[in-house]
Amino acid sequence: MSRTQPAATPLGDTFHVFDTTLRDGAQREGISYSVADKIAVATALDTLGVGFIEGGWPGALPKDTEFFARAAAGELQLRHAVLVAFGATRRADLTADNDPQVKALLDSQAPVVTLVAKSDRRHIERALRTSVEQACAMVSDTVAFLRGEGRRVFLDAEHFFDGYAHDPETALRVLDAAATAGADVMVLCDTNGGMLPLGIAAVVRDVAARTGFRLGIHCQDDTSCAVANSVAAVQAGATHVQCTANGYGERAGNADLFAVVGNLVTKLGMPVLPDGALGELTRTSHALAEIANIAPDTHQAYVGTSAFAHKAGLHASAIKVDPELYNHMDPVDVGNGQRVLVTEMAGRASVELKGTELGVDLAGRPDAVSSVVSTVKEREALGWSYEAADASLELLMRSALGDENPAPFTLESYRVITEHRADGAVVAEATVKLVVGGERLIATQEGNGPVNALDAALRAALAPSCPWLADMELSDYKVRILTPGGAGDGHGTDAVTRVLIESTDPSGSWTTVGVHGNIIEASWLALVDALAHAAGRDRALIGV
Repeated sequence: MSRTQPAATPLGDTFHVFDTTLRDGAQREGISYSVADKIAVATALDTLGVGFIEGGWPGALPKDTEFFARAAAGELQLRHAVLVAFGATRRADLTADNDPQVKALLDSQAPVVTLVAKSDRRHIERALRTSVEQACAMVSDTVAFLRGEGRRVFLDAEHFFDGYAHDPETALRVLDAAATAGADVMVLCDTNGGMLPLGIAAVVRDVAARTGFRLGIHCQDDTSCAVANSVAAVQAGATHVQCTANGYGERAGNADLFAVVGNLVTKLGMPVLPDGALGELTRTSHALAEIANIAPDTHQAYVGTSAFAHKAGLHASAIKVDPELYNHMDPVDVGNGQRVLVTEMAGRASVELKGTELGVDLAGRPDAVSSVVSTVKEREALGWSYEAADASLELLMRSALGDENPAPFTLESYRVITEHRADGAVVAEATVKLVVGGERLIATQEGNGPVNALDAALRAALAPSCPWLADMELSDYKVRILTPGGAGDGHGTDAVTRVLIESTDPSGSWTTVGVHGNIIEASWLALVDALAHAAGRDRALIGV
């Protein structure tokens, strides 16, 4: 049996970054891309500079068929990537030129086709219910037909690692059938996701030595090793790596495109993206999470908002001297940034670094730093949390420096009433009594809840003197009940409540925190900080 690699098609590519978000990634529970979504995803991936984008399975799924049709009609303009159609080999009872599924691959007009073929004898005999000889003929005939029609072909050898462990000769026969017929890349798939890095590397090296074929790797994440397995395969000789954005995929997911690329570029020095594209990793990751309607993973390697966040005081002390001492790379290189979290674990260095991050100069003010450290530790013991509430922390720092309270009012009192009406409607009414610029103001407003009513009443009272309020919105409201071990060791309805409020305006967003045994008071404290932060950012806009 020949083990000679056929001549590659002349695309001049030495390494493939192959994205399958639109096919394998779309199998994640909770993801359902529209055709417009698929075009948006492909455009973002192309802008990042991946080499190949697998668009789906034309002929098998109506949305995928429409996607390829719209792409061919010009709705998808690719600058870097090549569009790939995914499909199966011919059926056992048909010839390749008469198989409707194979015809759909041609009709997609994709210049590259990825064919999936089982390479585990057990799957061939039990799932396909055919012989190894027939399975190899199905692969060979389909590849040869597509090559004859001018398509470049990659083979996804499904269940390869399990099959190679059970019967290596059968697994290699499937690869040989594809390669001899003209397939470019033999992609070894860890379909069940059960492999570990050393095992992946050993098999890739062995197959490369025995065949000379160009090899690719496709890993599922069932052992949380998909990224490590993919990198190990590349180090062992694979020159084609298949990934999905943010690791989306069936079950535990696939190898994360951004972690794999980050490792290949920053750790192995492999220029697998166009010049300057590495800095787009974080932005692209978050954009694709938005399209998928999935919250970004804050702890995701390279691109997560916590990927370069430091909490321990020991870390902060070293980072103050040299950021490289506790960062494995410069986060700016992947479009991310370093953050220092100020919590009860924080020391003086953490507070100083965080002040610099927030634009508050604490250098040379040891008294202010000590005050902030002490206050944070005391308040966190009572249930406050500042690591997710930078705006409240900034106000605390400015207060320690002696800055005046930037809140545009002084509270006299507030009152909130909730009314359950006969028609079933539940309405909250809030009244606030404030002093603004020496003038006493009273405002009453209704809302669909007590916090909404309080916010409305505050706005009604402050609108004449604070026109900037028209651009400010409360975008998120989170409540956490602090159980025993937290503030006051409360139980059930007697527990202390922590409220986080996120606010936005045209210039950005900010988060504030309030803690109290009364949920309304906790919300009020967070609301006041939100207004104070907005007012303090541009006091020239405040009419007080």
